Amino acid sequence: MIPLKTLGRLLRPGLLVAMAVLMTGCDWALFDPKGQVAREELTLLITCTVLMLLVVIPVIVMTLVFAWKYRASNTNARYEPEWSHSTAIEVVVWSIPCMIVTALAVLCWKSSHELDPYKPIEHEKPGIEIQAVSLDWKWLFVYPEEKVAVVNELTFPVDTPLNFRITADTVMNVFFIPHLGSMIYSMAGMETKLHLIADQTGTFPGRSAHYSGYGFNKMYFDAHSVSDAEYQQWLAKVRADGKTMDQAAFTAIGAEKNHDWYPVTYYSNVEDGLFDWVINKHMGDNHHFGMKADAHAAAGHGSHDAHAAPAVEQAPADQAPVAGQDVADDAHAGHTADEHAAHAGHGVSGE
Repeated sequence: MIPLKTLGRLLRPGLLVAMAVLMTGCDWALFDPKGQVAREELTLLITCTVLMLLVVIPVIVMTLVFAWKYRASNTNARYEPEWSHSTAIEVVVWSIPCMIVTALAVLCWKSSHELDPYKPIEHEKPGIEIQAVSLDWKWLFVYPEEKVAVVNELTFPVDTPLNFRITADTVMNVFFIPHLGSMIYSMAGMETKLHLIADQTGTFPGRSAHYSGYGFNKMYFDAHSVSDAEYQQWLAKVRADGKTMDQAAFTAIGAEKNHDWYPVTYYSNVEDGLFDWVINKHMGDNHHFGMKADAHAAAGHGSHDAHAAPAVEQAPADQAPVAGQDVADDAHAGHTADEHAAHAGHGVSGE
């Protein structure tokens, strides 16, 4: 029988080759930026990785060197069993990581503000507003300025800032186009924002990057970066469809819990305020966080009296009391009044 250690040594090269072959089919979208935001994020990622490797690589190398140099069979190595402290070593092992952490902190602080997804992109061309709504399991993109909407397809002109307003009609999702940059969450009853730009034409895959249920793996779309002329041709194609995206149509596609990929669907007309309606319908009585508890607490304890009076009034007038019930009720009322008077007396006396 082959020992496990020997078997591991034999399988290791094969596993490395298999891993390399499988990874050849991967799309390295994060390392192939097609826009300003994605390119700056890649630069930040590489810079942070290199700075951290300044500590990681020397530690790994010294671990191997020390293990070899001070092995039991090397009788020429220095042997100092009483050694316990070195000021020079302490300075090195603490000062270098501190400097790296400081550099990372400054870099990340600066980049976090420069790459804020809510920060509009400064550009000579005016931006295009796109309202994105995540549903089960599809994406709806509304172009309010063009009065059109599309399901599972995103088209925009190259070198033009894209101003996304994002929300969800069901559970939380994540809007992500890896080639263009940042991902951001979509949440029901809330609006998030994202600003992207593509500096190359092409078709880039987009999808939800957050598990959201049975049809999650089919919740993807193509983002087409095209020239200005091609963008106008695409708008003409959408406007020729004739469908209208209003509250009824939105409710209908939201009710379709598709388990397969939902086909691209064009809408040549969009009801005004549809995106705001989607947000507001999930907010309940509270138009800040969708929580009803605050409104109930604000009413105070005085509301209990207001609720008690209608309850008495709602008793049917045609219900005749059972014989002797009036006497029992009067006795119960008197007993209750005595208890309240006694309780009030205790309160006054401080007991």
